[in-house]
Amino acid sequence: MKKFTIHIGIIICIAACSLMRANAAAAQGNANKFNYSEAAELQSLNQAPEQPLSLWYNRPATHWEEALPVGNGRLGAMVYGGVSKEIIQLNEDSIWAGPPIPVVKQDVSSTIDEVRQLLFDKKYTEAQKKQQAILTGRISPRSYQTMGELNIDFGSVTKATAYRRSLDLDTAVTTTRYTADGVNYTREVFSSPVDDVIAIKIAADKPGAVSFSAQITRQGIFATQAGGNDTVIATGQAAHGNKHLGVKFATLYKVVAQNGSTHADNNRLSVKDADSAVIYIAAATDYNRDDTDHPFTHDLMEVCDRTLAAAKQKGYDKIKADTSAAHQELFRRVELNLGTPSPKPTIARLQGYQNGKIDPDLEALYFQYGRYLLISSSRPGCLPANLQGLWCKDMAAPWNSDYHININFQMNYWLAETTNLSECHLPFMAYIERLVPSGQQTAKDLYGCRGFLAGHGSDVWHGTVPFGNVQYGQWVVGGAWTTQHFMEHYRFTGDREFLKNRAYPVLKEASLFFLDWLVEDPKTGKLVSGPSTSPENKFIDPATNTPCNLTMGPAMDQQIIWDVFTNTLESAQILGVEDDFTRDVQAALDQLALPQIGSDGRLMEWTEEFKEHDPGHRHISHLFGLYPGRQYNIDDNPEMVAAARK
Repeated sequence: MKKFTIHIGIIICIAACSLMRANAAAAQGNANKFNYSEAAELQSLNQAPEQPLSLWYNRPATHWEEALPVGNGRLGAMVYGGVSKEIIQLNEDSIWAGPPIPVVKQDVSSTIDEVRQLLFDKKYTEAQKKQQAILTGRISPRSYQTMGELNIDFGSVTKATAYRRSLDLDTAVTTTRYTADGVNYTREVFSSPVDDVIAIKIAADKPGAVSFSAQITRQGIFATQAGGNDTVIATGQAAHGNKHLGVKFATLYKVVAQNGSTHADNNRLSVKDADSAVIYIAAATDYNRDDTDHPFTHDLMEVCDRTLAAAKQKGYDKIKADTSAAHQELFRRVELNLGTPSPKPTIARLQGYQNGKIDPDLEALYFQYGRYLLISSSRPGCLPANLQGLWCKDMAAPWNSDYHININFQMNYWLAETTNLSECHLPFMAYIERLVPSGQQTAKDLYGCRGFLAGHGSDVWHGTVPFGNVQYGQWVVGGAWTTQHFMEHYRFTGDREFLKNRAYPVLKEASLFFLDWLVEDPKTGKLVSGPSTSPENKFIDPATNTPCNLTMGPAMDQQIIWDVFTNTLESAQILGVEDDFTRDVQAALDQLALPQIGSDGRLMEWTEEFKEHDPGHRHISHLFGLYPGRQYNIDDNPEMVAAARK
């Protein structure tokens, strides 16, 4: 693919790198085991790595959010970079707790009609109570979970000099280096997309100087045993206690030492007096993405064993070289030059930026880090990046680390096409395609509609039923929003086969749902969606003076539907499709109610100028038509852009 060199005017793409926020999830549960205090006295190297596209630090991570991430799309690790001890937290992308998930209890179409009439009659409080009564309840936690932790103990290290830990964004290798007792130690960690292993190399420049003990731990359903003198076998199942029994997994940890000796005992690998040692980690699960009701039944340990045997035969140096080459094939497509790299550690640059210091190269580094994270958490054949990308230390993660398709899931991928990572976009679209059958069933059983819908959130079990509280749950345009990405992929790639066989079918299903879902507003004769919300925002019911969420035709719904209809018609035109369906879509688009400008000059969030319960609410859902939608632009409708600015 074409390589792009970008020098300026890319700040919007920097903002799109929101996937970086994934590593800032709130700590929960047994946080103490993920806190690290270095026992050794440290003197830092305080010298930047040769590769300017590096995150680097003069101290080990003290908690999980400071650790450095590596990933191959499926296997991820968070590396602390300690001296006396090392913590490496591990993930595999399909380790999720299981059903039950929210399901349709009954056809609620008649009640929906009653709720609509109440809303048209301006009885908002009554309508919201009636809607809440039929909304399926939330079932939580049902979380994406850690695969385990590797805790490496290097014995008594009292002092270390020339310390630095770093993540090379260009090679996808994290490195910890220091000097202790006259020996220079180097530790490298990466996750190979070629050989499907995590590799950890511990090396010294003096023979026989490498000794350590590595313990494998995890909460929940988990067991370990030795496999010879160089391997620990771990097996487990994602669950919450004895409930939500989910994906079963096996992980093999094999150590290969140069000279010295190795030993395995239950959950511990030991190396003594080696010149260097490499720990290879392979994992397999029984998750069957194409038929989640029927998990795989093959021998998971055999899969891991074959992977490790191949890795051992290939050797560390070749695996590392192939890993970096595969990463660079994607990463090096885009360059962003905003100035001279700084010699300061990353944390000092962040603190300077917080205090108002201008550092354009930090913005370039941030931009490339966003690309790095997407490459590391979303490769073809893998599951898509979730709320935390690939990296999750918890058994019950914040918001289950799920697929929030009311913006978060989409935000992860806003940079995919614009930063030349089209292949990394494919897991997102493959997931949505697997969501369609569930969404078709939900549309039929819940509302008596054709097509497919999905609410605000889902996970690897492909649930599409709207659930929870009205303020976020009664929202049927999540699946529709995701179809925008199919058209985006086509526009950047020009792949007509993709448009014909993948994009258009999904767009058609989303459009079919809205052809049945939309109803005429009796005041205007225009088509409106509802009952629905402007996600999580509230207005004051003029009649009862109480906060409400539910209306007909909120701006975001109408804008997303406009986007779906226009994308459907554009793709049909490209493909030469003209039939009753496309004519129905065009007619509905022509009749679709569009957001208006209020008396104060602002773009209206709802169809009426309500008093807002929370002016300045963090969600600005009604600006969807500006971005990521394409309904408003300064050339075609400058008045709407001006209204959005207010």
